[in-house]
Amino acid sequence: MFQMIQKSFWEQVRKFNSLAGISIIITIVVALAATIDRGGYLLVNTIVTGGMLALVSMGLALTLGVLNIPMFAHGEFFMIGTLVGYYVFNAISAYVGSHPESSLVFWGPMLTIVAAMIIGAVAGVITELLIFRQLRKRSRENWVMNAFLLTVGLSVVLVNGHQLFFGADFKGIVGYYSGPSLAIMDVYISRDRVFALIVAAVVVALFWFFMTYTRTGRAIRAVSQDETGALIVGIGLNGILMLTMSLSCALAAIAGAGLLFMYPSYPSIGLEPLYMAWFVVILAGLGNVLGAVMCSFMVALLKVLTIEYIGSGWDFVVPSILIILILIFKPSGIFGSEVRGVLDK
Repeated sequence: MFQMIQKSFWEQVRKFNSLAGISIIITIVVALAATIDRGGYLLVNTIVTGGMLALVSMGLALTLGVLNIPMFAHGEFFMIGTLVGYYVFNAISAYVGSHPESSLVFWGPMLTIVAAMIIGAVAGVITELLIFRQLRKRSRENWVMNAFLLTVGLSVVLVNGHQLFFGADFKGIVGYYSGPSLAIMDVYISRDRVFALIVAAVVVALFWFFMTYTRTGRAIRAVSQDETGALIVGIGLNGILMLTMSLSCALAAIAGAGLLFMYPSYPSIGLEPLYMAWFVVILAGLGNVLGAVMCSFMVALLKVLTIEYIGSGWDFVVPSILIILILIFKPSGIFGSEVRGVLDK
């Protein structure tokens, strides 16, 4: 099994073009130079932010590649994750307060992530059944524009729903785990950042394994490449589309709950993850899920370096300039798109 995984990984790596390889090398060199210049915390922030951004970006790439939906409400599923994380973890903390010997001291944060994943997945199923399946039944014309307008409307509904039912105040936590920070090569890393990194790494690895080696994952990839052909060979289209939306929203919700200690829940908390995820997807190429993972760390590094060397007010300006240049000179993305983009379908 390990040899099969290794072979598949290198096969996908070989698909990357020279521009992708050069971009990866430049990213590594810049990251190491910045770490030497300013300290290891820059590398830590890049890895943690990039890991969670990869979850959001994979979900966005999935909806583009399979459902052909430019999902501008994706940030709101990140918001749902933060909201679920806040209420679930507070309930667990209240119980732990009166039962300090409970195993929930350790397992509580993990249960919080699982709860956010489940609620995010259910929200994705509801979104597919009530919105996109209904549109699919009635009209396939102007699909991209209609789907875009629907996602914008969904975003407005979810943001205002958060404000109406849960208020506009910030709902955050100090941290999932108490205790001193971990020291690694004179760099102090909080336990929460280590936890977020582990969550991101595990979820990305499981998602890659699912998409590569399971029959359902291969069915999702088949639908992304040729919907009609997938139907001919007996793949249940409605089930795959619903599962894809569910997975996409679950990934965003996991990221929201995982970063709750950094991003407290409030109505518009999803805007920043949404913008950053779109930067990643455009940089990688529409629908390129594996490329989105790698580009997440590039964008995270660019954001961290911009804040460190220029200022926090420029953290969206510099990535925006990069995206403009990419769209002008390399509209397919630096990794190229492994599936047809939304404008090609």
